[in-house]
Amino acid sequence: MAEGLRERKKRQTRQRISDIATGLFLERGFAAVTVADVAEAADVSVNTVYNYFPAKEDLFLDRGEDMVDRLSRWVRGRRAGESAADAVLRELRALVEGVSPTVGLFAGYADFMRVIADSPALRSRLWALQQESLRGLEATLREEAGPEGHLPDLVAGQLAWLHATVMGWIGAEMVKRRDPAEVSREALVLIDETEELLSERVLNYAVRKPS
Repeated sequence: MAEGLRERKKRQTRQRISDIATGLFLERGFAAVTVADVAEAADVSVNTVYNYFPAKEDLFLDRGEDMVDRLSRWVRGRRAGESAADAVLRELRALVEGVSPTVGLFAGYADFMRVIADSPALRSRLWALQQESLRGLEATLREEAGPEGHLPDLVAGQLAWLHATVMGWIGAEMVKRRDPAEVSREALVLIDETEELLSERVLNYAVRKPS
């Protein structure tokens, strides 16, 4: 469904507030910037900021919802004949090969991570988002493949580990201010290596039947 004018304006306002907040955090550090500072810089009220971002941490980690749903969304969107692992590997490879900023492949990543490293609140929020993503993936696999005892949880853990391993490696390399395209090429090799560590049971779990 096409985005309506009201929804587009709300999305644009949200993005503008987040962009301004991110600029302030990068300049001064997370702890030194208040929500009131962000509201003033964005020329909106404090209440408006909170309407879009329930917590200050959400201003910086504004793609948290996407991060939480990413693995589940990939599994739900798997193709006919494709397993849950196949879908995750395909989508992750596409982002890495495309040098996507959503996996940390952009020039300013080191500065972004410096803000997180210096802020216990942001580190805690990031950990909570990762745990929420894992719980969501477990629930998605139960819905897609049936309860099967502990198997959905075990497979979810393996897929979350694969994703976190690749993301963590990319982050560690990008903090060194390396060229994103170069890191992308090496990350594709890492994805191949991590896939080889997955068992056949994991690789063949939750294969979507042709409709």
